[in-house]
Amino acid sequence: MQGQCPHIQTPRGNLKGSAIMIKKYVFGTPFPTNAVVTEMETAKDKLPFLETDNQGTFTYALSENDIVYGLGEQIRGINKRGWQYVSWNYDNPNHHEDTRSLYGSHNFILIRGDVTFGAFFDYAGKMEFDIGYTRRDLMQIRAAKNDLVVYIITGENEKDIVKQFRKIIGRSYIPPFWAFGYGQSRWGYKTEQDIREVAKQYQAAGIPLDSIYLDIDYMERYKDFTVDTERFPNLKVLAEDMKQQGIHLVPIIDAGVKIEKDYDVYEEGVQNNYFCKNAEGGDFVGAVWPGRVHFPDFLQPDARKWFGKKYAVLTEQGIDGFWNDMNEPAIFYTEDRLADTCAEIEKLTSGNMGIQEYFAFTGMVAGLNGNIGDYDKFYHNVDGKMVKHSEIHNLYGMNMTRSAFEALQEICPEKRTLFFSRSSYIGAHRYGGIWQGDNKSWWSHILQSMQQLPALNMAGFLFTGCDTGGFGCDTTEDLMLRWLQYSLFTPLFRNHAADGTREQELYRFNNVAAAGEMVKIRYSLIPYLYSEFLKAALHDEMMFRPLAFDFPEDAEAAQVEDQLFLGNELMIAPIYKQNAQGRYVYLPEEMMLVRMKSYDNYETEILPKGHHYVPVALDELVFFIRNQKAIPFAEPAESTAKTDLSTLRLLGYADASYELYTDNGVSPDPEDSLSVSTL
Repeated sequence: MQGQCPHIQTPRGNLKGSAIMIKKYVFGTPFPTNAVVTEMETAKDKLPFLETDNQGTFTYALSENDIVYGLGEQIRGINKRGWQYVSWNYDNPNHHEDTRSLYGSHNFILIRGDVTFGAFFDYAGKMEFDIGYTRRDLMQIRAAKNDLVVYIITGENEKDIVKQFRKIIGRSYIPPFWAFGYGQSRWGYKTEQDIREVAKQYQAAGIPLDSIYLDIDYMERYKDFTVDTERFPNLKVLAEDMKQQGIHLVPIIDAGVKIEKDYDVYEEGVQNNYFCKNAEGGDFVGAVWPGRVHFPDFLQPDARKWFGKKYAVLTEQGIDGFWNDMNEPAIFYTEDRLADTCAEIEKLTSGNMGIQEYFAFTGMVAGLNGNIGDYDKFYHNVDGKMVKHSEIHNLYGMNMTRSAFEALQEICPEKRTLFFSRSSYIGAHRYGGIWQGDNKSWWSHILQSMQQLPALNMAGFLFTGCDTGGFGCDTTEDLMLRWLQYSLFTPLFRNHAADGTREQELYRFNNVAAAGEMVKIRYSLIPYLYSEFLKAALHDEMMFRPLAFDFPEDAEAAQVEDQLFLGNELMIAPIYKQNAQGRYVYLPEEMMLVRMKSYDNYETEILPKGHHYVPVALDELVFFIRNQKAIPFAEPAESTAKTDLSTLRLLGYADASYELYTDNGVSPDPEDSLSVSTL
């Protein structure tokens, strides 16, 4: 990044007791993103804390002990110091430590140090965050163009700053109660019989199950809003049969619409100019699962409404949950780039292909997928003006999610529909949840998922979780057990794997009993998890927090990167290393350790503040209850529909109480049926 401003002096000082405020600063002519829903006047004073060159670059001098939180779905820990991150929604399942972009862009950061403040950079195009990467003592943030809005938030502490930010971006999506149950998914359930067999085997194993996911295999040649009637002859009957077993079917919807004559979605989109355009004014052509596709122009209100109404094709067959995928949008290739690449490869392979030619060959093939140059080739119609996609790229998935959410409010006005997406921008949290994208069966991806949770909560995304067991690669029994012991705490609890990988349904493992007990413990914890979720959503708070947010004066707590507070009562500290038989934890206060092999087979121990080594067997769950706190704990049920709140007991410190939030789990507005009681 250019313009390093090496002599910048950032004002320092303790903000405690100072005015709590949010200020809005406008640069250039920003594109309206719809991320912030609160009307605010533009500030007239100079932008505080950050220096700007008025060319889209913002600079901040970092003190040695400054911590930088935020950026939502990104890699490299809770503290983002020391790396360069790029906000550019990107289909990248192979996220190693050198990854800079993932599936979502969430441009909110919170700096904790001599000065503690939050900053939201509301910009829909490519944005770089150099947080001590080029120079450890310098943070530089650069937008591709100087057309953006910057919000600066100050407050009493980190939690207060997040709460204020969450208030201006709107209430987080709240899913139906059944969405907190366990879900089984796989790209590779190719027939109705596959679905029925999964349900049968889970029932035989005695493992609770609330949902089975339909990946792209259920469609007719990967066409949105179609069902392959040879492989799924009667989806409506299948959905009804599953519901009688307490299981909801959740199909996938992709962004690309197959180009095919007499396919209604394609024909209607062309006829009404609902697709993104190329530079010549024709419908832009990319390629994903069906081959050649058009992309709906979700920035057009009419196109959003049209596409959203198509979900009725599936709700009419008994479907009450969806997940949107490939909506960055992912592009496998464009025809002109493919033709150019094939021509170059023909030249390279016509003679002796040495090392340089070989690297050029593999690089060109790999460069087809998600090539950033392809996003300059198509346009959106925004109030009659053609806007290049690359300038608003990060809004695409958000507006696809909005399309479905708003339509489903009309299609199914009497109930909540489960909905989550792969791609997102701040603001999408109002319309649905997200899962953390295609991951791998790597131990490191347990930790990576956990470290994303606080930053996602800061950005409003509460209903989230990762692909338990890993999507790509082959999982192992010990990895699955450890992953379950983490994921059973996240709102979205889904086992998902890719076609061609090892089958990882829990009943396939030798130690199916231990896996089943982990799921049953999840069902025992659902009353607590759902209650804390409602509190976080209704009060604009974080469900998952770094330890330092609750213990700001504890220097050791600020260094902890692999433990989180969950609500106000729990602390989680999962195992995320192969063959580990335990782990070290840091307790910033006295806590109760709970060691659990099943919901009715556990022991507790009071541990004092400080560092502890905690043995954890492969078949047991360990978590911590905070000092003088208790949580509600129920008998596990076969599905969420059979959850019996009359079996609730308190687990934790004697004489502690708990404020329980419940609702009917269905009403579009949970406050219509909200009940608050003290246990």
